[in-house]
Amino acid sequence: MVNITSDLVKQLRFKTGSGIMDCKQALINSSGNIEKAIIYLRKMGSLTAEKKSFNSAILGVVLSKINGHVGYLIELNCETDFVAKHDEFINFAQEILMYSCTQNIKDLKLLKDIFEEKRILLVSKFNENIIIRRLHILEGQIVVSYMHGYRIGVLVSAKTSKDIMMIKQIAMHIAASKPDFLHSSDIPQLIIENEKKIQLDIVKNSGKSELISQKIVNGKIKKFINNITLLDQNFIMDPNKKVKDFLFENNIEIVKFIRFELGEIV
Repeated sequence: MVNITSDLVKQLRFKTGSGIMDCKQALINSSGNIEKAIIYLRKMGSLTAEKKSFNSAILGVVLSKINGHVGYLIELNCETDFVAKHDEFINFAQEILMYSCTQNIKDLKLLKDIFEEKRILLVSKFNENIIIRRLHILEGQIVVSYMHGYRIGVLVSAKTSKDIMMIKQIAMHIAASKPDFLHSSDIPQLIIENEKKIQLDIVKNSGKSELISQKIVNGKIKKFINNITLLDQNFIMDPNKKVKDFLFENNIEIVKFIRFELGEIV
């Protein structure tokens, strides 16, 4: 039987980041061979990852990066705040983002396949589920990003001859005000009809006349549309203006935007 020394265990821990007992067991099963022990840990890590895949992972980080006229936004999830703040987890997220950016990877499945081995190793090390959850790419004449910590990420594609800091302000507004659509015409009719039904049910119990009730519902629907449409929202930097007024005054056209919030239902 091979003598598993503390030096061997340290070497394996340094290479894999696995726990002491896991490293010792891997070395025993691999007759003290470091490379075979790494393969053993990976195999065991795959089993751990499979078991952990059913665990809820809604914490983690959202990251963004701009490369010329293209913006990249990713979300990497884990189970606990401890892992979400761990340097190795954050570095993994940054590595995924950088690779996607430099290699122009736009397909989430491909990105997952490329980083599957490293993900499994982290699952094994931290003993919790880790998911590469989302990837979004936005292209345009001007693409600006805004990050609110690691929790909210925004990309905005725009056209303007003005200072792009104004577009940055729009990105900050999107982070804070959570619009779902750019134009009111982008809202699916089904969403508006469902909201009408909800408001009609509320008004029915008020005892008001049909005419008054309809006016109330129309007002509620208008407010609902304004709340979820970027151009119709009050601009957080100047609440006396609509976002569309600010854009018109500064000759800015917003083409598209995307907003990620950590753990949100999509």
